[in-house]
Amino acid sequence: MVTQTPWLERTFTFDFPLGVFPSLLERFRGTPARLEELVRDVDREIATKRISDAWSIQEHAGHLLDLSALDEKRLKDYLAHAKVLTAADMNNKATYEANHNANVMENILREFRRTRLDLADRLALCSEREVERTALHPRLKMHLRFVDWVYFMCEHDDHHLARITNLKRTLLKRT
Repeated sequence: MVTQTPWLERTFTFDFPLGVFPSLLERFRGTPARLEELVRDVDREIATKRISDAWSIQEHAGHLLDLSALDEKRLKDYLAHAKVLTAADMNNKATYEANHNANVMENILREFRRTRLDLADRLALCSEREVERTALHPRLKMHLRFVDWVYFMCEHDDHHLARITNLKRTLLKRT
């Protein structure tokens, strides 16, 4: 099995045409359904179990929800012609403080679906001029077009979905 590259070690090339935006938007919009499918048969004990103090399945799901606030800020950044995007909290304070394992997975999934689809609907309303707008990504130290930012979010979603898949596989083998 191939070991997943840690998120902060990922590098990106944004060399695709603006015309991929509709496809990226569908991928972005589809994350809640893919997440729901991935965790639907996972019981609470497995969903909240940590391995070596790394996040549980439920904490990964909660992290995707937590980033909704950052996504909202970055959309506002692009629409306001900001030169630099709002920086992410690289310590993931919101996720650690949320205590997602004390919550119920259905609550996390419902809220993630609501916030994600609301954002996707607003992204879909953006003009071509807005989608090609650029801003500096503080961690990557490169200018991202709006469409690149959507791709980046999709890649981040998939990173966590892959982590959940691996955790699920590992934990279900142990039971």
